[in-house]
Amino acid sequence: MRKLVGLIFVVAAGALAQSPDQFAWWDSPLVQNLNLSMDQQKQIRGVVRESRDQLIEHRAAVQKAEGNLMDLMNEDKVDEAKARDAVDKVVTARADLMRTVSQMAVKLRVVLTPQQWQMIQRRRANQAIQRRQQLRPRGPLAGPQGDPQPPPPARVRPRQPTPD
Repeated sequence: MRKLVGLIFVVAAGALAQSPDQFAWWDSPLVQNLNLSMDQQKQIRGVVRESRDQLIEHRAAVQKAEGNLMDLMNEDKVDEAKARDAVDKVVTARADLMRTVSQMAVKLRVVLTPQQWQMIQRRRANQAIQRRQQLRPRGPLAGPQGDPQPPPPARVRPRQPTPD
């Protein structure tokens, strides 16, 4: 029983970590100043419009599956078979959502020139660096880059010879 609960939490945490928003470069400040042509802008809007209904349906399916799993987990006595089935449904719903997001991202990527894509990649890398810097600990124990410093070595007194 404990193994099942642990498995459910691991799967749920992993699913939450795969937020589709991390792939939504097409709808973020990253694409500003890419000098997109009118045709590119039209194609991007078309791809997003074409994918919108599927995205809405898949996000709803994920929320429903997660809600069902949460309900099962909140029962006084968890039915392991039902919980395993609910975990499978969460995983499947998340996979369907990620597949749709990824397929849409591929279609959008094809619209961009190699130079525009490289600009987006550089901007994403810079944003990731900025996020990491914001998450670093600050304070007296933080090092020059905000990394925690190990405590100073303990002062060890030399052993005094003991009288025999």
